[in-house]
Amino acid sequence: MHGIDLTTTWLGFTALLVFIIAYYFIATEDKYMINKAKPALFAGTFIFMLIGFYYSINGLDVNHLHHEVEILIVEIAGIFFFLFVAMTYIEAMIDRDVFSVLRYNLVSKGYNYKKLFWITGALAFFISPIADNLTTALILSTVLITIDKENLKFVVPSAINIVVAANAGGAWSPFGDITTLMVWVDGKASFTDFLFLFPTSIIGWGITAFLLSKYIPEGSPPFNNSEEKVEIAKGGKEIMGLFVFTIFSAVISHQVLHLPAMWGMMFGLSILKLYTYTLNKSKKEEEEHINIFDYIAKIENDTLLFFFGILAAVGGLHFIGFLEYFTALYSQFGATAVNIGVGFLSAIVDNVPVMSAVLKSSPDMGADAHAQWMLVTLTAGVGGSLISFGSAAGVGVMGKLHGIYTFASHMRYAWTIFIGYIASVTIWYIQFIMLGIGA
Repeated sequence: MHGIDLTTTWLGFTALLVFIIAYYFIATEDKYMINKAKPALFAGTFIFMLIGFYYSINGLDVNHLHHEVEILIVEIAGIFFFLFVAMTYIEAMIDRDVFSVLRYNLVSKGYNYKKLFWITGALAFFISPIADNLTTALILSTVLITIDKENLKFVVPSAINIVVAANAGGAWSPFGDITTLMVWVDGKASFTDFLFLFPTSIIGWGITAFLLSKYIPEGSPPFNNSEEKVEIAKGGKEIMGLFVFTIFSAVISHQVLHLPAMWGMMFGLSILKLYTYTLNKSKKEEEEHINIFDYIAKIENDTLLFFFGILAAVGGLHFIGFLEYFTALYSQFGATAVNIGVGFLSAIVDNVPVMSAVLKSSPDMGADAHAQWMLVTLTAGVGGSLISFGSAAGVGVMGKLHGIYTFASHMRYAWTIFIGYIASVTIWYIQFIMLGIGA
């Protein structure tokens, strides 16, 4: 933090107003038919233009501003390029019919909507601790729309289920979510400590999923018995293997090589480009030529720009001093109450800067500090599910299911997520405080 509280200046009031107006248009994108990336990008860039103007006219030391912006650029670039590569791989796998095969296998077995709802949710919960919550949500939402895009009574609750499951699954793994990674790297918990969050995560998701399943319609998705069996196209299995290798490279880059996770992702992209080069060289003349830039052209650029905008906007509010206020509440209301509140704040503001503010201020968590750090890790991770764009997974699915999974459609079922959230916190209290397991 730069050490200057600018929250009560004209800059502070203007920046907060810009953020609130932008947030309103993000939340009501389906009402005004405005893509969420537009207000987010405007707010993120304009707030820092205002900060730069304020520093210039007041003759303040711009070294503080330069330093904070450089840190923010690294944070944004890390997320931006991570998503960029993950989305490119997903488009490559779509092109190679990987998801069509998964869809065929699920539908041809005669699974009804309810079974498909539970299968996709369970896959999201158990894949996200390895592949991270955003990548998992993107993959499974792609599968969802290939099963039955038209039946919104099935697609919307199932999309919400995938987001909740991916976020809950990511909470009990050090690299399942960006916030858990931040807590791990900061030394607040060891690798095995996160595993103790498994009961709270799976029970919280399970309760929400059970409630959501009541809205899933009867019947099965359309399937024609004469439908030809789909096979993975040439190179598809190899690209799947390269994607796993790319995720592994990202983890190794961060944990072993002390490089940003996106460095490993970009390395994986380079391997993909080299592989498609050799694949094209070996193709016969009549076979289709693979072009990586065709995949890149199809990725959800609005999702990437939304992340740039919202992280920049929140970074600006953090620089001005707004995110420091809630950490002072620890001494007033106690760690448990505030850490539970962090989950709700994460849903509104985005969990990454909120967790960053908690870690930077390093508040006094009290006698059961370790249990409290586990609580704030849990709430920051799963709390983002409460609002559609409160987590990376939610934003990714909004981009993938544009016009189907929206803020409004999500909020109709938000009460089920709230009940699951309360259940997670209750299990945490019983396990960590009453029984002392994992504390």
